[in-house]
Amino acid sequence: MKGGSQFSHQLRRYYAWYTGSFLLFIGLLAVGEYLGMSQAAIGHVFLFATILIYAGIGVMSRTSDVSEYYVAGRRVPALFNGMATAADWMSAASFIGLAGTLYFAGFEGLAFVTGWTGGFVLVALLLAPYLRKFGQYTIPDFLGERYQGNFARLVGLAAAVLASFVYLVAQIYGVGLVVSRFVSVEFEIGLFIGLAGILVCSFLGGMRAVTWTQVAQYVILIIAYLVPVVILSYKVTGIPVPQAVYGTVLSKISEREDELLVEPSEVEVRRQYGHRAADYARKIEELPLSLDAERAALIERLNEQRLENAAARDIAHTERMLRDLPRTEEEARERWARDRAEALERARPPPRHSQAHPGDTPEASDIARNNFIALVFVLMVGTAALPHILMRYYTTPGVVEARRSVFWALFFIFLLYVTAPAYAVFAKWEVYSNLVGSSLNELPNWVASWGKVGLVAIEDLNGDGILQLAELTINTDVIVLATPEIAGLPYVVAGLVAAGGLAAALSTADGLLLTISNALSHDFYYKVVNPKASTHRRLVISKSQLLVVAVVAAWVASLRPDNILFMVGLAFSIAAAAFFPALVLGIFWKRANRPGAVAGMLAGLGVTLYYVTITHGFFGGSMDNAWFGINPIAAGAFGVPLGFLTIVLVSLLTPEPPQEIQDLVDFVRYPQLPGGEGH
Repeated sequence: MKGGSQFSHQLRRYYAWYTGSFLLFIGLLAVGEYLGMSQAAIGHVFLFATILIYAGIGVMSRTSDVSEYYVAGRRVPALFNGMATAADWMSAASFIGLAGTLYFAGFEGLAFVTGWTGGFVLVALLLAPYLRKFGQYTIPDFLGERYQGNFARLVGLAAAVLASFVYLVAQIYGVGLVVSRFVSVEFEIGLFIGLAGILVCSFLGGMRAVTWTQVAQYVILIIAYLVPVVILSYKVTGIPVPQAVYGTVLSKISEREDELLVEPSEVEVRRQYGHRAADYARKIEELPLSLDAERAALIERLNEQRLENAAARDIAHTERMLRDLPRTEEEARERWARDRAEALERARPPPRHSQAHPGDTPEASDIARNNFIALVFVLMVGTAALPHILMRYYTTPGVVEARRSVFWALFFIFLLYVTAPAYAVFAKWEVYSNLVGSSLNELPNWVASWGKVGLVAIEDLNGDGILQLAELTINTDVIVLATPEIAGLPYVVAGLVAAGGLAAALSTADGLLLTISNALSHDFYYKVVNPKASTHRRLVISKSQLLVVAVVAAWVASLRPDNILFMVGLAFSIAAAAFFPALVLGIFWKRANRPGAVAGMLAGLGVTLYYVTITHGFFGGSMDNAWFGINPIAAGAFGVPLGFLTIVLVSLLTPEPPQEIQDLVDFVRYPQLPGGEGH
């Protein structure tokens, strides 16, 4: 115990020095900007300096010890495990995507805040202490022991890899987003630059390196998240406590929304988007003739421009339109349907930020409410079932520390989540009051900068040279990253936010990569294929799998399958449906057996994936196929109940588990059994 407290004291001292040094580093860069240091130089220094810090910790923490590599030697104090869990948890979705979702969805976006924080209550009550009492290294380990053998282990392994991989793609996408904007490289190149930062930590030292890196990353990401919104709060209200005063700004936004609702130019632009949607509907109805007619019209216009020696820019524009025209009737139908849906969305009045469950009809409001509830449920249950989060509770010295680390994780996560709604409100106020209604010739630089990355777009539909709200497109993933520029803050703050976004994405990506590689090397190779494998061989297999998975995930991220928040939500649905029923019933119901668990995991996961496939456009699905209007991000709302029901029914219809398995449940559930670890 004395050694543990001394180790904890040393850690506090090291990270206090580290935090002070980082704050000094920010101050020096601020002085550098004041003295004329370029924005490009600031962006490069911020990003590469922080990656070097993480790489240094990774190199210093390198290990070939199995316990250190898989579970950090089971000696991480609760406070630091809480920080590492918070960093592991607060991914690019939390840091980059959450405030953006609250910006656009307003009240509806609170489903993410409610679900994610509520999920940690389930972790503390239902899972963390019991999994730590069980010991071992991974979640499939528990499933294999509790449900007698490799069949349940392999199903759990497949689900863990799938959920973690989808989540990992979202993180690498976030890394590419940050690096491409602030180092001015192509998005695809930014992906692989960030990938190097991810690999250097997890590749060398496994969970040991990842844990201490994640603590360092939490310090950076929370400073980066709080600084801009605190400055912005002081700038707008005179009070540097955004969490307490954003309500006053929200009332001003409501007044501005009333103005935008009836402003003639805004009404006119929305009307024109309505006409555009009707035009797309007509073209879809008249296919294939409409596609042939459009192609012929563009060819004729191009010939006329060439004959009349039109400006090269106009000719190039027409050539690009001709080149981008759909090539087949099916492609045209799909693209025009998507464009029609976008035009219809812009034709609607802007949603009220503080309105709960908005809808044009009572039925639409009911669907919005059902989606809110389904999403909260999936995020709560998914939080309690994510393998890379649950693995963190194997790293504490004991069960008591596992419980305490859940408390600390909740506290450190709370700091960000209580700030995200303020971020959304202050950013929206800046856009609504200072950007909308301004001349297109005098737009701030951030519009062009983020336009180059494809995350901000402007279309002067009515040709008046003034920016209307409906003519502005901002991707949800840009709100936090662009807030310092939107608010006119020094560029060093924008660089700090980029470093924070990178820290959030890298910390979660490290944990996810480790989860996948450990599952493949430990649960598949060591437990199933070659139980006699040496320690050295197991670590070589783990590291090689880690490398392969990272490259494949980067390739998938380069396809830009959807925004960060959707991909993360899908990972939660997969984890919730596959793991939560089997884990909870495995801990609290002795009668749950192998056939029931396997059938429940397969049924829950199967219906979840099926629902996503039939409703999401990336897979060729459509919301026309939705059940009760539930969006694909909450597909787990169908998988979780089915999983519970299947496990209970199949377990009751098949023989009960043997006595040694029931004794294992007692051992995991109750303190101070002979040979057990007390609470």
